[in-house]
Amino acid sequence: MKICVYDILDYEEPILKRLQQQLDVELVPVHGPLTADTLALAEGCGGISVLGYSRVDRPLLEAMAQAGIRHLSTRTIGYDHIDAEAAKALGVHVYHAHYDPNNVADFTVMMMLILLRKAKVSICRALVNDFSLDGLMGRELRSLTVGVIGTGKIGAAVIRNLSGFGCRVLACAHHPDSSLAGMAEYVELDQLYTQSDIVTLHVPLTQANYHMIDAEALGKMKPGVILINTARGQLIDTESLIAALESGQVGGAGIDTLEEESGVMHVHVGTRIIDNRSLLYLKQFPNVVYTQHYAFFTQEATESMVLCGLRSVLDGSRGIPTPCEVK
Repeated sequence: MKICVYDILDYEEPILKRLQQQLDVELVPVHGPLTADTLALAEGCGGISVLGYSRVDRPLLEAMAQAGIRHLSTRTIGYDHIDAEAAKALGVHVYHAHYDPNNVADFTVMMMLILLRKAKVSICRALVNDFSLDGLMGRELRSLTVGVIGTGKIGAAVIRNLSGFGCRVLACAHHPDSSLAGMAEYVELDQLYTQSDIVTLHVPLTQANYHMIDAEALGKMKPGVILINTARGQLIDTESLIAALESGQVGGAGIDTLEEESGVMHVHVGTRIIDNRSLLYLKQFPNVVYTQHYAFFTQEATESMVLCGLRSVLDGSRGIPTPCEVK
């Protein structure tokens, strides 16, 4: 079987080369995104694999279906760059990737500790030989309440990590996880907002939760709350977050993903002018840790995502059920 692989990044190349032999599959490598123009490169292929750089809308899915390509995988956990409803209507099977949750869960707790101990300011001072302690007094996790929104695989792993710190953990989710009994108390969202010293997001992006963290939600939180987002940027209204940081309502933010990051994330911008003013403004806050959407980025996770991207298409084309299919 032939699979056309779009959006290939440098670190994926050796993985794809090894898997091509291991899975006995013919790959058509394309470093650019899947578009109406580049779809022709997938001629004769039984499936396509992409990353988030490809925006797969209904017209593109219609063109795929007309070309007889009925299997599409994304080598990412999230699949909001694919019109999944249109794909279902057109008979195109969509698959997303899987990796063990430790990478993002560990990164989330790291963000909390960096902000609690004001490590960004400390490191910047040390670079210019300023070893003063003014303004560096921090807090300890054991004396705080952490609110975890979403207790899927990653949210549950965060809670298990936090259980070793001795802090109180509140959780809110559509489907509570019974295995977390004794480690977290499930509460309504408003209670989580009002009682948590730290709020961390671990839900997929949907139409229903777009900008769930807006001015109203931030106003319900404790003054000085720390907000962590290693999930999806569009969960937070950036302008509302900026206003809350300016007023002190939010005491710190760990942001690994921003709602508008196209053209910047995973790119060496260099001397090119960045027109994303919100990104630049957020970066300058001493109590904001802003990273390049790389909480997922470990050797173990990247290999798992590439493998899912190929194996799901292979299994799906053979009628073998796969847990990675988007339902």
